[in-house]
This record gives sequence, C-alpha cells and structure tokens, in this order.
Amino acid sequence: MARRTTLVDIGRMVAQGTPLVMVTAYDFPSARLAEEAGVDLILVGDSIGTTVFGEADTLGVTLDDMIRHAGVVVHATTRPLIVGDLPFMTYQESAEQALRSAGRLMQEARVQAVKLEGGRRSAEQIRRLVEAGMPVMGHIGFTPQSVHELGGFRVQGRGSAADALMEDALAVEEAGAFALVLEMVPGPLARAVTERLAIPTIGIGAGAHTNGQVLVFHDLVGLTLGRQPRFARRFADAAGVMRDGLRAYAAEVRSGTYPGPGETFLDDDSKDADGATAGHGEN
Repeated sequence: MARRTTLVDIGRMVAQGTPLVMVTAYDFPSARLAEEAGVDLILVGDSIGTTVFGEADTLGVTLDDMIRHAGVVVHATTRPLIVGDLPFMTYQESAEQALRSAGRLMQEARVQAVKLEGGRRSAEQIRRLVEAGMPVMGHIGFTPQSVHELGGFRVQGRGSAADALMEDALAVEEAGAFALVLEMVPGPLARAVTERLAIPTIGIGAGAHTNGQVLVFHDLVGLTLGRQPRFARRFADAAGVMRDGLRAYAAEVRSGTYPGPGETFLDDDSKDADGATAGHGEN
C-alpha cells in the first residue's frame, strides 16, 4: 500500500535536485487524477472560490468550505502530501485564532499541513502553529486574500519592493514554515529568494528557478472558462472534450438514439448486466 509523502521526503527530493510538483484539487475526481499523475503535493486551495464557486475572489470561502473539500481530497488519495488553505479571516486576528482554525482543518479534514498568506505580518501565526506541531506552508508575493489592498492581480516585488519581499521570505522561514509559495514574483527575484532560503520554494508565476511549481487544476487542464493567467500553461483541453460529449448526448436524446436497447432495463432482471447501477445508488 502506498504511503503518504512526508516532509522528510520533500526535503530529500529538494536535496537531490528533484523539482516538486504541486497542483490544486477540490473534489474526489480531481484529487484521484492528480494522484494517478504522480504529483507530490496537493493544495486544497481557497482558489475554490473563483474556480468552483464562480466568485470574483477568494474572500467568501469559509473554513467549513475548506474542511469539507479538503476532507474529500484526503479521502480520495493515499500518496500525495495534502495541504489545506486557511481562508480569509480565519488566522489574521491572532496566533490563537490561527491555532484554532488550523486545528480544525487538520483534525476534521485530516490534511497533513496548512497554508496561510503573508510574510512578516503572519510570522507570529506561523510560529505558533509550528510550535503546536502543525506543518505550515507560507505564501508571499501576490496573495489573493489581499487582492483589494494590492490593487488587483498584480506582480509583486518589482523594483524597490524586492527588499521587502525578501524580508517577508526570511521571516516565514525563521518562523518555521517548511516551504514557501512565491506567487506572481519576477523570475530573478524568485531565484534570489530560492538561493537565499534553506526551505524549498514553490512558484506560481515566479519563473523556472524555484524548487517546485504549483498550478490550479482548472487552469492546467483547460477547465477555466474565463480569462487565464499569463503564467498558467494549458496542458489539456478538458472543457472541449466535455463540451463535445455534452453536445453528443443532447443530439442523441433529441434524435431518439439514446437510450438504446443496451441502456434499457428489461422485465427479467436476470438479463441485466452486472453492476448496471453501480455508483449511483439506484435500486
């Protein structure tokens, strides 16, 4: 039986120069597919607010939302390390609030680590969680929960702001985080941060010189129906395949060719195929 990837495994991979592969997932099918593809870490991100709930930002995502979806992802997988996001206003008030929120996410969803946004301003929260035995992944650069403060979806750390971003990175490391997400940061700065830190960096829109990469599931498989971020390469056209399947279904229903004889039950149930209703709960 496969075992979960651990922080020790992550450290060993980085020491060997093996790039870390992380994707987001929010439900059973996406998590199972990510595991089958061999990813190292799965982030159950509060990006569910925009990708699944269709909201303009992540601010409406609740801790209960995260617990429910993270629990499903944990249930769907056996090997990747699962990281759960702490959503907006579940840790910003105090280190004790962060402890309560992270405790619920780890205890109820059974994630192996939590992620929170912010550098120096979140260092106290990171330190408190680590002291309690909770692995923490940091997140600096563009931080979606601060989208209004940052003036929209903008690259962070350019020009004179580079020093402040480096200080944030060092603060996250000093507080005890095991890894750091760098989002929408200039490539040269992300490389400098990576070379300065002892903990691994995971980039998203931060160039090629980090210790790993993370992308949103919907972006990389082509399920993002609106504008796609510049840094998010589309590796598949899942939306096109699904759209074609739905159109074919609608056409066959309207033409009367679906359902056919092979999809219709008979009076004599002994002639039905085994498992005809498996997975849907019908009798």
